[in-house]
Amino acid sequence: MNIAAEFFVVTFKVMWAFVLAGTKWFVRPREKSVAGQVCVITGAGSGLGRLFAMEFARRGATLVLWDINRKGNEETACMVRDVQRELARGMAGGDDGDRPRPSVYTYECDVSKRESVYSTAEKVRATAGDIDVLVNNAGVVSGRHLLECPDELIERTMMVNCHAHFWTTKAFLPKMLEQNHGHIVTVASSLGLFTTAGVEDYCASKFGAIGFHESLSHELKAAEKDGIKMTLVCPFLVDTGMFKGCKIRKEMAPFFLPLKPEYCVAKAMRAILTDQPMVCTPRAMYMVTFMKTVLPFDAIVCMYRFLGADKCMYPFLAHRKESMNNN
Repeated sequence: MNIAAEFFVVTFKVMWAFVLAGTKWFVRPREKSVAGQVCVITGAGSGLGRLFAMEFARRGATLVLWDINRKGNEETACMVRDVQRELARGMAGGDDGDRPRPSVYTYECDVSKRESVYSTAEKVRATAGDIDVLVNNAGVVSGRHLLECPDELIERTMMVNCHAHFWTTKAFLPKMLEQNHGHIVTVASSLGLFTTAGVEDYCASKFGAIGFHESLSHELKAAEKDGIKMTLVCPFLVDTGMFKGCKIRKEMAPFFLPLKPEYCVAKAMRAILTDQPMVCTPRAMYMVTFMKTVLPFDAIVCMYRFLGADKCMYPFLAHRKESMNNN
């Protein structure tokens, strides 16, 4: 095919992609089933990880929960088992009454250490089998200004929020490639798409996670492994206590309220189950990201100052510092 004809075909495919994306605003895609599939969730002991576990459990998945906090992880497992018992009672006597019941497995794992990730992955394969869904959710924040932050905390943020995605993916991707089946979810942040002052390590780690996710997505496409799906989750600040104290200009605050964790996970689950490549919540984050790519930097600074977003993390940093001093 000569380049002129190929350019015409590419133009048509690009326009058709816009049409397909537009139709999804009016025709909701059907959600796929994850019943009986094995799902690994990192950082499952609290926050969004726990809510993801509950949502996958309600859909009949086998849960493999990873967290460095054994107590929190076991609490999540108990909640998942309650959901699975209700699911089993609902299936009893029906057409699916003889279907194997989903299970839940818990593992204490420090995802910042690749040896811990690889050894835990071996245990998962021995007990739960090959996995179908990997949710890279674990995350931390140092909560200190750059020059006040010990190097060890910066390294920890980068390891947990970014490097861990490499280790978990390397552990589970080979079997997915062999079967051309699977789904990898990257729980990042809107602070991986645009930044603010005072959380340099966190922003850098989330930028890195997004870069890793997008590059891997292209690699899978280049290898024609269309059976492996990728979903990038970029929420605004979520009301989990991770960024407690963060605030913008009071007049603008009602328009940029912290997200309820349940709302954030519901939107993410919808995206995962419809194989949506990326989801930002709320939708205003798409516009903010677009404006960042087209506006001059000085214009962005002016907008940040107007919104009070330039120093929105300073109250959070002060709160963390006071908490540490009290402890």
